[in-house]
Amino acid sequence: MCSETRRNFCICAAAADSSQASESSSGEEIDRLIDKLRSTDSQLIVAENVLAFDSKFWLRLATRTDLCKSEDDEVDLEELASNIMQLVERIVQKTEEKIETSTDVLMAILEPVAGSKNEEIVWPPRDPDALQRVRKELMHRESAGYLDDGFLAEVNAQLRQAKKDADKPGLLALLQKVLQLYAATFLAKTSYAKRDGVVDEAEELLENIISADSEAWDSMIRSGVDLGGGPVKSVDLRKMAKKRIERILLRTEGGSYKQRILVEYLKEIERSVDMVVAAFSS
Repeated sequence: MCSETRRNFCICAAAADSSQASESSSGEEIDRLIDKLRSTDSQLIVAENVLAFDSKFWLRLATRTDLCKSEDDEVDLEELASNIMQLVERIVQKTEEKIETSTDVLMAILEPVAGSKNEEIVWPPRDPDALQRVRKELMHRESAGYLDDGFLAEVNAQLRQAKKDADKPGLLALLQKVLQLYAATFLAKTSYAKRDGVVDEAEELLENIISADSEAWDSMIRSGVDLGGGPVKSVDLRKMAKKRIERILLRTEGGSYKQRILVEYLKEIERSVDMVVAAFSS
């Protein structure tokens, strides 16, 4: 386990020890809770079991991380620990301050481009830095735990309305960009490119594409795959994208907005790879 993650485990364990929470869970109960958190969207489970995150929980999770036989499992448990820490902190904050609604959060994210409610949204934005401010606000809200399925439902509702109105192409494009930025932000949190000091070039290229603006995907794929003189076989790049999709399907709640948005984002990358390969073959 990396030293930073170990440090965070110890901090949480110490904090839980000093609190007057509930009685500590048994080892088997803790393992069942960890397995449940790994197999589905953890937000509701954390909320329902917030008092269970005591020192014994964090120490057991740290032990299980150290005992992992594969680096994938170790990365997954470290990511799980980070997510739980953030969610518990969010729950504590909810008791101390008024939490903004999903609509409030979305409006704050859109504000750098949307401006006032009466302004027509121009796409692409006239201000070249506006999208960077949107990205920054979205990342801030994500780190604070606001971008839950309720938020994603709000974005999708606004998206459906914008399609129905048919006279707001700027808003439609901006909302679609927000979903792309959400997917990129979430997927970029976990890296699988480096294993035992060895870099998987296909995974590294995929991760670079995930973090980039969609407008840059084609050029990155062309220069990165072997058909364009790059070091990565196009079939390996598609394989990595499919593996990411499989991970998302296994580790997110089935049918949730989160799962659908992340899978669609990765499928968009797959389609871009196919288009580039087809262009080289024509």
